[in-house]
Amino acid sequence: MRVVLAGGGTAGHIEPALALADALRHLDPGIGITCVGTERGLETRLVPARGYELELVPAVPLPRAITPSLLTVPGRLAGAINAVVNVLERVQADVLVGFGGYVATPAYLAAKRRGLPIVVHEANPRAGLANRLGARLTEHVFTGHPEAALPKADYIGTPLRREIVSLDRLSMGDKARSWFGLETDRPTLLVFGGSQGARSINEAALAAAPALRRAGVQVLHVIGPKNLVEHEPPPGDPQYVLLPYVDRMDLAYAAADVALCRSGALTCAELTAVGLPAAYVPLPHGNGEQALNAERIVRGGGGLMADDSELSPDWIIRNVLPMLHDPERVAAMSEAAARLGRKDADIILARKVLEIAR
Repeated sequence: MRVVLAGGGTAGHIEPALALADALRHLDPGIGITCVGTERGLETRLVPARGYELELVPAVPLPRAITPSLLTVPGRLAGAINAVVNVLERVQADVLVGFGGYVATPAYLAAKRRGLPIVVHEANPRAGLANRLGARLTEHVFTGHPEAALPKADYIGTPLRREIVSLDRLSMGDKARSWFGLETDRPTLLVFGGSQGARSINEAALAAAPALRRAGVQVLHVIGPKNLVEHEPPPGDPQYVLLPYVDRMDLAYAAADVALCRSGALTCAELTAVGLPAAYVPLPHGNGEQALNAERIVRGGGGLMADDSELSPDWIIRNVLPMLHDPERVAAMSEAAARLGRKDADIILARKVLEIAR
């Protein structure tokens, strides 16, 4: 069997696709898997690193407003569709699974042209343009959010890496903290802004560093691979560990008592799967899906939420610091977050894909 996966741009599209690929290979070791992406996305690094074939096709971003660039879309889209058709024919694909992003639109249309079964997975409560199109072309639509507004969709959760869903944070905590050079017996805050980092979170956390240190809190702060900071916290105790990127996010989650982060669909799915409470700061741009992701967790008792404009060092000191000094509250929030998590979406979707393809 040959499966083609289409999803690119951000880790939120790519990681669920790769989690599905791992699950498919677990169920059928002889399966052929090809990922389709564009040269501008993280897939150029993430997909080969996980051992999967990557085919690149032209990116066709669709303008959000009527501009002269809109006139160039049909021609560029036709070229991208033809490029995906060539991939589908060359690998003799049996099914196409799309996760959204620039590459998904031509992929759905190419699969429709070829008469292939199409499977759509939408992680967000509000689907992007590509997945709204894909959902019109198939009856096989699955979502990672129970309130996703797509017709005929089945809620299964978001496929996640096995090292995340199998993580036992309590038993791994000491080892994980040692891995990052942290002490094993201090309250620990994990700060990150998704795969690219977040400037407002970086600045607020760094400005709060002296107060956190005085309160005995150690920090693991992932600033993002392309982000720079003007003033790093000076060496001292407790530790403030500043890293550009972390490949082992499972260990970062295990090291932490509380997270301060954005609320993208993948982040929320991973934190609830591992039961890590968080203070969420939704991205202020886009269609508001990050706020919807966080609202569900906050309602369930697994986190706090602040508007990006509200976030400040003082907000962290007033809201996050008391959590870190209240182990009973952290434990209750951890249990609440875990109740909202789904750990089996990768296997569920893999079985669905194999059934549909057959």
